[in-house]
Amino acid sequence: MQDAALQQYLLRLFERHSVELEPDEDWLVTDGDFPAVRASWHEGATGEPGRLDVDIVLSEERHIEESFAGVGGGEAGCRSALEAFERSVFHVVLAACWYVTDDRRVQTFGWDMGIRTWDIFAGPWLSSREGVDAPQDILPALREALQGEALSQELHWVRVFHRRGADGQVSAEVLLDNAPWPAGDRRVSALSWPEGDGYSVRGFLALDIRDY
Repeated sequence: MQDAALQQYLLRLFERHSVELEPDEDWLVTDGDFPAVRASWHEGATGEPGRLDVDIVLSEERHIEESFAGVGGGEAGCRSALEAFERSVFHVVLAACWYVTDDRRVQTFGWDMGIRTWDIFAGPWLSSREGVDAPQDILPALREALQGEALSQELHWVRVFHRRGADGQVSAEVLLDNAPWPAGDRRVSALSWPEGDGYSVRGFLALDIRDY
């Protein structure tokens, strides 16, 4: 799928959720300003999945970067990656950045951390295999890890990826604001993940200072 077609796809996706964006070259912007969003599709080599990159710019210095593998080649692969974006990340950023919350698609919490209360927006955990789920205590584990961070009073986001290969080898990554997060890695790795081989689980959440 070409970037122009992706831009139209995103434009219609946001419109369906009552958010009007405006094209500005490669970007879709909000009233001529931030937040802004764009997507790019990168076709994979023969036999390899392609990759969808989605960038959401919050300010001159801060932006969310998320990538999704597309199963199959060409437009079918791109659409599978778009589906993963919509299911796991879209409704979180829609709530956290554009203030449109769909309670059917995103969980919301209030977490007291330090002297502040944070609004939490958590998307569903996506598993590559039916019957394999993230540990039930993963959100409390992330909360404990976040309590140890000196968070600035602005939007933050966490991405979790856990994979267990067919050979039983585990690879995992927890990012805070796009950057490696060792405290999050330790907490999440210590959880009781399913033993079955050949699966991956990913999740995404955002947190922002609550306004009173």
